Amino acid sequence: MAETIAAIATAPGEGGISIVRVSGDRAEEVLNAVFRPATPGALQDRVLTYGRAVDAAGQTLDGCLAVIMRAPRSYTREDVAELQLHGGTATARRVLQSCLDAGARLAEPGEFTRRAFLNGRIDLSQAEAVMELISARGENQRRAAVRQLEGGSASFIRAAADRLYDIQAGLAACMDYPEEISDEEATDGLAPKLAALAAELEAACDERAAHLIHEGLAVALVGKPNVGKSSLLNALIRRERAIVTDIPGTTRDTVEGEITLGGTLVRLTDTAGLRETDDPVERIGVNHARQALSGADLVLLVLDGSAPLTREDAEAAAAVDPSRAVALLNKADLPPCVSEEDVRALLPVREVLRVCARDEATLQPLRALLAERAAVSDSLALTQPRHIEAAERAVRALKSAGERLAQGSMELAAVDLNEAQHALAEITGDEADERLLDRVFSRFCVGK
Repeated sequence: MAETIAAIATAPGEGGISIVRVSGDRAEEVLNAVFRPATPGALQDRVLTYGRAVDAAGQTLDGCLAVIMRAPRSYTREDVAELQLHGGTATARRVLQSCLDAGARLAEPGEFTRRAFLNGRIDLSQAEAVMELISARGENQRRAAVRQLEGGSASFIRAAADRLYDIQAGLAACMDYPEEISDEEATDGLAPKLAALAAELEAACDERAAHLIHEGLAVALVGKPNVGKSSLLNALIRRERAIVTDIPGTTRDTVEGEITLGGTLVRLTDTAGLRETDDPVERIGVNHARQALSGADLVLLVLDGSAPLTREDAEAAAAVDPSRAVALLNKADLPPCVSEEDVRALLPVREVLRVCARDEATLQPLRALLAERAAVSDSLALTQPRHIEAAERAVRALKSAGERLAQGSMELAAVDLNEAQHALAEITGDEADERLLDRVFSRFCVGK
């Protein structure tokens, strides 16, 4: 924290702009060493100034804009300087080196945001939201990150912690003044509050929604060879991702594509045809297909609706869990040869859709179904896996405390309540050790 740090804050590669960021007590000193304003004079706080970025010898590296944001009115609550350059890897790296030559050191991943947290600018949940916003790949993930950045998670957790403090105070009063407050009286008052708080925390922990927000909906297209899985994948993502031929077994390995539906990322995996084969390469592809099948949130069993069902169809259906499957009768542009009843006799699924990769209109019901399965609520309080894990620990401790109270073990109940309070404090960072902080900020990019 005593050192001044610098890093490139923009993504590598060509672009309209590159930003080099500096933070620390010597940020203004570093900026004055590497920047020459077009109009001589002291830089004004929070005002962009045009000039030149230079090296230690005074040679021009780029024409640029520079700004100084003096503490505490900055992202890190330290003096922060930024140079806005023309986009390009070489220029940004050369200007960064000039900053390092002037006395800054290269920032570690997430160190700017870590300093913002340590200096009280944001809490730990908001710090995580910064990275979530940067890496958001779907609208739902972006909205969840914004809610968290605006303090939604922290507000919910701190309100829960305040209620827990009230419960703890009631229990402490009972233990400190046993002559005035009986055990039964204390238990009757505290037990319902414990149960209600545990229930609210449980309701806020939706692991499925958190998975969808951060990982997306994993969808596997499975079936026997040559039923049109690859054509459907290409049609759904609207580009030629998978090779399509009339030769059975063309797809030898899993092929992935992505789309966004209803604000959620949908990850589609085209798999090798599920069948017994003597071809060693195809056998590896079939094994990969079974792995994709086991890890999918939703399985699309693709059948050729224009031809009678076969033993291979039955074998493919036998590998599918009907509770998380949808049957697709493909090649709907040809005369139908398979009914929905035939399909359900093979696999008892709720939805059977007739589709054709060449007819976008037939794919709309499938897109709508995928969007429905990927939908998440905007009202979720906790969407970070780390937050959910900590809240679940708090719930377990609260339930244990309720059981201790029912047994008359006030002291042990107090221990459980302290554990619950600690778990909640981990979410906001009110209680966080170095290992936790290292784990959180190791996921950040350098420069943020």
